[in-house]
Formats: sequence, C-alpha cells, structure tokens
Amino acid sequence: MKTPRAAGLVVVFLSISAMALVAAEGNWQRRVPGADRQRVNPYAGQPEAIAAGHLLFKENCAKCHGSDAEGRHGRPSLRSQHVTHATDGELAWLLRNGSLAKGMPTWSSLPEQERWQIIAFIRSLPHDAAPAPAGSRP
Repeated sequence: MKTPRAAGLVVVFLSISAMALVAAEGNWQRRVPGADRQRVNPYAGQPEAIAAGHLLFKENCAKCHGSDAEGRHGRPSLRSQHVTHATDGELAWLLRNGSLAKGMPTWSSLPEQERWQIIAFIRSLPHDAAPAPAGSRP
C-alpha cells in the first residue's frame, strides 16, 4: 500500500518542480527596477555598434550561449522569445547584475557602452519561432 502512495508523491513533487523551473526562467525580470526597465539602448540598430557587440559577444558570451547565440550546455538561447520580449533595459540590468542562481555572471566590469553594444548585437539576431513562455511579458 505504501508504494502507490509514494509513487503518487513522487509524481506530485516532480510536477511541482517542473512548474517551478518554468516559472524561474523569467524570475530575474521581476527584480528589475522600473527605471532600469524603461532604459533604451542608445546604440540600437547602429551597424558599428552591432559589429562591436558581435566581437564582444564572441569574447564574453559565446562560451555559454554558443557562437550562434542558440545556447549550449544548458544555457538559454538568446534568440528565444523570452529574450526578444525583454526590454533593452531589462537586458542591460541582467548584464550588469547577472543571475548567479541561474549561472549568469555579472558583467558590470564591462563598460556600459560595451554592454549596450552586446544588446544591439543580440537584437540583430533572427528570433526563434517558439512562443514566449507562459507568464512572460513582452
């Protein structure tokens, strides 16, 4: 009799854990202050900034996110709807502060201009066709 109950508890635990993992993907955005969220990339769409951002990306980001920014080793794709729906300010906040619980280091040692150039590069990439995760904000 204890075996079916234990199996049921395992199923419930795994279900709750899976939901928590899906919800955790966007948790960093909830920590972004409103003033930061509203910031706009001063280098958006500028070809020189995108090229500089590409070089910075290869040097600092590709190790975890892949040279194609599609993610690797369990790190997220930067072409995902979750990232493309984030504001420039949210991405700037994430680069500056990181998300250590998710393995994202802080890049505050990079000058702000370089962080904006990386964001300009990321914005220039084609996007994944998958829908945004439930609960994510555009």
